This record gives sequence, structure tokens and C-alpha cells, in this order.
Amino acid sequence: MDITDPPLQQPEPEQEFVSARARRRRALRRAYFPSDEAGRAALFEHLARRAYPSYELFVFSLVAGVIIGVGYFVNSLALIFFGILVAPVLTPWIGLSLAAIAGSFRLFGQTFAALLLSAFLVFVSGLLAGYASRIFGPLNFNEAFTLSRLWWPSFVILTIGSIIFTISFVRSETLPYLPSALISSVLFTPLCAAGFGLGSGIAAAELWPQGLLVFIVHFAWATFFAIVTLFFLRFYPTTIGGISLTGFALVTILATTIFLTGFDRWIKVQTDLSTPPPASLAEPTPTPAPATSALATNSATKLPAPTVFVGVPTASPSRTPRPTQPSQLPPTETATSTITAEPTPIIAQIRAAEGGGAFIREKPGGKVLATLGNGATVTIVPNDFQDVNGVVWVHVFATVNDVRVEGWMIQAVLVTATPIADWQPSPTPEVTATP
Repeated sequence: MDITDPPLQQPEPEQEFVSARARRRRALRRAYFPSDEAGRAALFEHLARRAYPSYELFVFSLVAGVIIGVGYFVNSLALIFFGILVAPVLTPWIGLSLAAIAGSFRLFGQTFAALLLSAFLVFVSGLLAGYASRIFGPLNFNEAFTLSRLWWPSFVILTIGSIIFTISFVRSETLPYLPSALISSVLFTPLCAAGFGLGSGIAAAELWPQGLLVFIVHFAWATFFAIVTLFFLRFYPTTIGGISLTGFALVTILATTIFLTGFDRWIKVQTDLSTPPPASLAEPTPTPAPATSALATNSATKLPAPTVFVGVPTASPSRTPRPTQPSQLPPTETATSTITAEPTPIIAQIRAAEGGGAFIREKPGGKVLATLGNGATVTIVPNDFQDVNGVVWVHVFATVNDVRVEGWMIQAVLVTATPIADWQPSPTPEVTATP
């Protein structure tokens, strides 16, 4: 029995199929950014259609803002992370960068308006959570203060997230959820913290403007790296509108980042151009006031001596009884003016190592009256300290929202411009006696 039929070779079609698919991939890679005008228009239209905002952007922005706001309300980092995971995929943010390069003013306006509305929803969610904190009393705002400050790890996360998000969106048809979550974690948290600070009222003096500025800086930083990544992917502006819109976006981004991060002040310090401001800051020191009062009291006590000295040139001994003149001005009441020698209030600045700020409490370890961020100033009531369980508390007062708030603050978070003799008090209240 002779079998002459050759065996079936099934791997060949599979090999042919695999090689054809690889050839198509290579062809797509080569024609990734078409050189002809029609191909460019088709590619931009396809990407713009994917980046066009939908109702999901607003729904998930609202839900994420509510969850993050509740996380700030209960000071729970886990809830804040959950809100970040619920945040929408920020495809309109890529559409904003593409519209700037393509010079599409219509798409630029639509994506910018959509992002502005979603940011407003996050801000309002934090605002409502802040108002709720007023009803239930002052709470701990540590997470809100921490996430509404500029930290260098945030810029690293934004840089990595924006580059990966841009490449994944352009090269793949699937939505890049993880890079979007990285960007949302640095954009939504300070924005919601700003609304929370404005709604709470207690921390509004420092929290809400700082959080809003941090959001703007982060958004500008991420958009800059998205545009740069598109340049590396061979997306260049070829029209007058694209060049002008891209240039305007880059200039605005750089100006926002430089001025809001204080980089311009750092440059002035390095070039010795900021030497005059410290002199003006040193002028309003409270020390001249007690010095003038001390001089006034000294002149009052030595007032009889000049009168006797003035009487000497007359050479008439009968006028020597003029020392009775001090008895005519027996301002023994001026002796009471020595009350002006009371310890003057001391200005201190908040420099907390953690949390980005500190609390003013009703009593040592008591209810929170106000929350101030790092850099805010308070006035220390001299010689009024308490040592509670090894922690020194200082009696302070400050103006928060045009309202005087007086209470107690931990000494370790305060820094004074000049050293204080009794800055390390004993636990006994005997220090209250003025030296």
C-alpha cells in the first residue's frame, strides 16, 4: 500500500497569518503619522473623536469629588484614594493638547470648557463637605493640608503619568486607566481640598487659595509634558493657527509654573536681586515701641536733674530751691506708666514639620478653634506657657477671616525671628511674673 499524498502542512497558514499581522503592524508604525494632508486630517479626526468629552466625565468627576470630600471630612486617606480610582479617564485633557497643536480652536474650546466644568464639580463637592464640617464641629484637616501643598514627588508623578498617558492614548485603542489615575491623584486632590477649605471656614485663610494654586500649577505642568510628548510622537503644528495656539499654550504654561511656584523669587535670590525686600521686612519690628516708652520713662525720672542744671547759670543761690519744681509736677502717676514695660507680644511663624500647618486649640489638647498653614503668623502672649505631658503649649492669638482667634498652640511648630529668654518654660506657672 503506497501512500503518495503528502502530509498536510497546517503551520504554513498560521505562519502566513502571523507574518501578515506583523507586516500590518510595521506598516501602521511606518505610517503612524501620515505625511499627506488627508492622512493627517483623518488621524486628527480619529483622535479628536476619542478625546471628545462625554457625560461620563462629569458624572465620575462628581462622584470622585464627593468621595474625596468625604475623605477630607473624616480625615481618611483610604477614602481619598478610592475617590481617585473612581475619577474619570481624562481623555479631554489629551484632546486639549491635540487641539492646540492642530490649531483647532473649536475643539480647544470644547475640551477646555469640559475640563473646567469637571473641575468645578470636584471643587463644589469639596465645598459641600467643608460646609458639613461646620455643622459637625471642627475636625482634623491634616490630609487636606498635606495634599494642598506643592511636593516634588507630585511633579514626578505628573511627569511620568502625562508621558505614559499621552503615548498610550495615541498608540493604543484602549483607554489608559492607570496613567489617568496617576494624573487625577495630583489634580483632583488639591482642587477638592481648596473647596473643602473654603466651605469649612476655619481653614479658609490658608487652605483654599493654596489648593487652587497647586491645582493650576499641576495642570500646567502636566499639559506641558503632554505637548512635548506629542512633539516626540511627530505631532507638529503645521498651520498658522496651530503654531499660534501652541505657542500661546506653552508661554502661558511656563509663566504660570514660574510665578506660582516661586521660581522667579528663587532666581532673584540667586542673582542677589531680592536683597531690598528683607530690609523692608525688618522695618516693622515691634522693638522700637518698647524702646521709646523706656526712653520716655527715663526722661521722666531724670526730669529734675535738667531743671537744677538749668538753674546753675543764674548764679543766684536763692533759686536753688527750684528743685521744688519736681514736687509741682509730682506725676507720681507717671510712675504708673512703667506698666508700658510689660512684656510685649512676640510674633512667631508656623513651621510644622508634618501636616503643612498647625491648630489653635481652645485649651492645651482641647477643641480646635482654627487651622493655620505653614508661613502664617501668630502673636504669642509672653510668659504664658503650659507643660502638658511633656509637651509645651503656648498662649497665642491670630486673625483668621478678620476674626481674632485666641487659644493654645504647640511650641514645637512655632519659630520666632529673635530668641526669647523664657522660650523653655518650667511646668510651674511662676514664669508669669514680669522680670
